[in-house]
Amino acid sequence: MTPKHTPGEHIAELCKTYSVSRETLAERSGVPVELIRRIEEDGHIPDLAPLIKISRALGVRLGTLLDDHEELGPVITRAGKAGDSVRFITGLPASEESKSAGAADDPGHHGLIFKALAADKNGRHMEPFIVDIEPDAEQKKSTHEGEEFIYVISGKLGLEYGTDSFVLNEGDSIYYDSIIPHRDYSADGKVVRILAVIYTPV
Repeated sequence: MTPKHTPGEHIAELCKTYSVSRETLAERSGVPVELIRRIEEDGHIPDLAPLIKISRALGVRLGTLLDDHEELGPVITRAGKAGDSVRFITGLPASEESKSAGAADDPGHHGLIFKALAADKNGRHMEPFIVDIEPDAEQKKSTHEGEEFIYVISGKLGLEYGTDSFVLNEGDSIYYDSIIPHRDYSADGKVVRILAVIYTPV
């Protein structure tokens, strides 16, 4: 299922509904005006931290910026179908050509590829993703309210957390407060695949 609207379109629509200017949103969220403009007008997909801050400033769930269809009952994502629901690459929108390709088979994209596992679940407070971290992904430390749980499916994950650094191997997991600046990266120069569950308080 391909989302009908980008996060930027959702943000623009919410701002129009609530009569919130781009400058006011930037002030409330702490996200630069130029980044909000790029998200809204260019379809730019930033790291999750700015989206979380924007959703908080607008008083909506992070999922509201990612969703198109909402299901009241349980949502099942079958094996291999995560990319069919919501898939985006931090830094740029996923192209039509890349939607059927895996991270390792898509040399044109360098970043973190998120595949949402429960994008249709109504009123959810957790955001589960399968994330492919490419070896040359460029990601700065981010900080936002909430908590995160990460399980390494394959590869070797490097994690900078505050002043500490960790290396997690396949089968390892970590649970942390995401208000502490953190950054995920490939620790061995290969694609890393993780299950990431993000919780943000309402």
